[in-house]
Amino acid sequence: QVQLVESGGGLVQPGGSLRLSCAASGSGFRFNTMGWYRQAPGKERERVAFITSNGLTNYADSVKGRFTVSRDNPKNTMYLQMNSLKPEDTAVYYCNTLLNADQNRSWGQGTQVTVSS
Repeated sequence: QVQLVESGGGLVQPGGSLRLSCAASGSGFRFNTMGWYRQAPGKERERVAFITSNGLTNYADSVKGRFTVSRDNPKNTMYLQMNSLKPEDTAVYYCNTLLNADQNRSWGQGTQVTVSS
């Protein structure tokens, strides 16, 4: 079982950048496909990116070219580098394994990202 803690959110102006971190404890992180998700007020949670155990990545169209997901398996950590941020990127960002996300379980507290001038 993997436990996850998100960090790195904050308030940033449009066009700015943030780097989110997802720290995992427990066993098995390196074997899991991991995803970043976000939920804006009044909207359903959506997946923005995922990365497989061997580093293959996939992005939602809305963030493609602006966000980069990466992982450091020895450090049990996944990252989301967010550049050229837009107000519509404002949301609570979560990380999870794809399996747990698909079953809507084991969500952490998330980290708030607010893009505003």
